[in-house]
Amino acid sequence: MENIEFLNSDIFVWIILPALIFVARICDVSIGTLRLIYVSKGIKHIAPLLGFFEVIIWLLAVSQIMKHLDNIICYVAYGGGFAMGNYIGMYLEEKLSIGNVIIRVIPKSDTTDLINELHSQNFGLTVVDAEGAQQKVKIIFSVIKRENVQHFVSVINHFNPHAFYTIEDVKSVNEGVFRRNRKKTINRFGFINKKGK
Repeated sequence: MENIEFLNSDIFVWIILPALIFVARICDVSIGTLRLIYVSKGIKHIAPLLGFFEVIIWLLAVSQIMKHLDNIICYVAYGGGFAMGNYIGMYLEEKLSIGNVIIRVIPKSDTTDLINELHSQNFGLTVVDAEGAQQKVKIIFSVIKRENVQHFVSVINHFNPHAFYTIEDVKSVNEGVFRRNRKKTINRFGFINKKGK
């Protein structure tokens, strides 16, 4: 009897319930964002499990909205949780650094030092001669793990600060040269190297 009274109390209906809906939406939208990322990366075993929890949490949140259609704060909590869930989902995806990307670099000046440094960092490169708008250029292609993007870009900015580059997601990769897990040291340029185990 006390539980029923509490569930009908103003504190529960106007404060606790909207807070629960807000948190539920954060969880289900964050999980949904991660599920879509896993699907786009071709990771098939985790996505269905995430989808299961995403829908269960969503059903719980929507069922509470339907029971309290006269409570405007629940609507606000639902929308706010959706917005915050998107933000948190993107943040988690960035921190997880799932999958691979392709980086295309068109340097504006001599590429010798840049290519040598990227090779010394154990990045797999393909270098192609091309015709630019004003002169002949070299295009550097590399498929790398997302966790290495920041380091790769820092090398580009050091050796060729005005280089044009693009970064795109890659769904799957077959063969290729990838960096191995290595121990950290600092090289002569001040970059963190990782020596092979």
